[in-house]
Amino acid sequence: MVKFLLNQSATVIDQIDPNTTVLDYLREHLYRTGTKEGCASGDCGACTVVIAEAEGDKLTYRSANACITAVGSLHGKQLITAEDLKHNNQLHPVQQTMVDCDGSQCGFCTPGFIMSMFALRKNSQTSDPHKTIESLGGNLCRCTGYRPIVDAAEKMYEVPCEDHFSRSEKKVVEALNTINKEQPEVALSNAGKHFFSPASVADLANLLLEYPQAKLLAGGTDLCLEFTQFLRDAEVLIYTGRVRDMAQVKLTDQYLELGAAVTYSQSKDALVDLYPDLHELIERLGSLQIRNQGTIAGNVGNASPIGDMPPVLIALNAQLLLRKGEQTRLVAVEDYFVKYKVTVLQTSEFIEKIIIPRPEAQQLFRTYKISKRLEDDISATCGAFSLQIDQGKVSDIRIAFGGMAEIPKRAQHCERAILNQPWNKQTIELAASELAKDFTPITDFRASAEYRLSVSQNMLHRLFLELEQPTIQPVRITQYA
Repeated sequence: MVKFLLNQSATVIDQIDPNTTVLDYLREHLYRTGTKEGCASGDCGACTVVIAEAEGDKLTYRSANACITAVGSLHGKQLITAEDLKHNNQLHPVQQTMVDCDGSQCGFCTPGFIMSMFALRKNSQTSDPHKTIESLGGNLCRCTGYRPIVDAAEKMYEVPCEDHFSRSEKKVVEALNTINKEQPEVALSNAGKHFFSPASVADLANLLLEYPQAKLLAGGTDLCLEFTQFLRDAEVLIYTGRVRDMAQVKLTDQYLELGAAVTYSQSKDALVDLYPDLHELIERLGSLQIRNQGTIAGNVGNASPIGDMPPVLIALNAQLLLRKGEQTRLVAVEDYFVKYKVTVLQTSEFIEKIIIPRPEAQQLFRTYKISKRLEDDISATCGAFSLQIDQGKVSDIRIAFGGMAEIPKRAQHCERAILNQPWNKQTIELAASELAKDFTPITDFRASAEYRLSVSQNMLHRLFLELEQPTIQPVRITQYA
């Protein structure tokens, strides 16, 4: 069974289809209809809820898309919906500022905006325009009422953060800790379908040996689309979010190690500290709700040719620690992909962690993403470049692209045209022409083959200009007017 707190009420789920999403559970089982269904794919934010987890003696709050969150993943957590904010017949300060600023028009999107604002207010004590836009970026208003909504998100800081949630925080933390301590094994079964939520790597490995056909569920931001968009249920789901060893970010003298259950939001600071150019890419990789749940290991594991992190990891010469039972092996990320949606993973094998080398003293790194929308959009092409220049010559270089082939892969002809050559415009022009030997991109609704190749070649020129003229800083979107 699955135990969690619905607001502050202890809740147990036993007999339910393991493929059920939190959105369907709220609306169809509890008849809590404040959480809306818009896209059922994690794009519009109408279904946004807040999930709180105990960390030490405090709660951490994160916004999440209920439409692509498996209900079994709620175990040991607190689920907060729009209905829970009003207390003693008084609107929550976040709700009141939305009223005061006339931020609600048709009202359909309003609960989702409110929950995103609530999570923002619980996680920050002072107003920050960039954080405001980042937090609201995963919520769409079809009435185009963004200005008053942003005003409301700024105005809510005028009211103290003390509310009935903060007053009950200690009680909630104790309740969540009790749930996790008393029930280490979590499972759901119904009509021949099963959900498991192991707490250790060993338990996860054993479950995969017992159920080799199982689908691994991490953030669910991709897998849950199978349920909501394609109506294809999984017979066995194994959730990685409770595996303690796979939820760690570890920095050693040589590497940054990311457990396979670590989310984008949890890994962002460590990644950006080592490779600052990743800041923009990570913030453009889905909305905050998506980054709060999606994992980098999941982005690699689903073997999509248009995932943004695989080319980055390939360029940084990262490795994967793979595990099957008690056996482990290291595989370079560039060797993980075989062909479209096919990897070197054996039956019952899984990604345990990602191992990323720390940058060397003279290492330069840049990454560029091209998409139709600036944010929350899939790449037409994404390039990553890691190089070292010694006395005017390129002594080391790794270039990788996503969206240019059936798998993310290195541009080896392009690299050879640059390696040990002078770092100048002529070398870059030759390398750009050699890129055409590395890839034969396709035409689809995101971009034509010609555009993909041309814009990827232009990334080389952009790289050269940025490194040659460091005083000319690239445009980085940090906030909106």
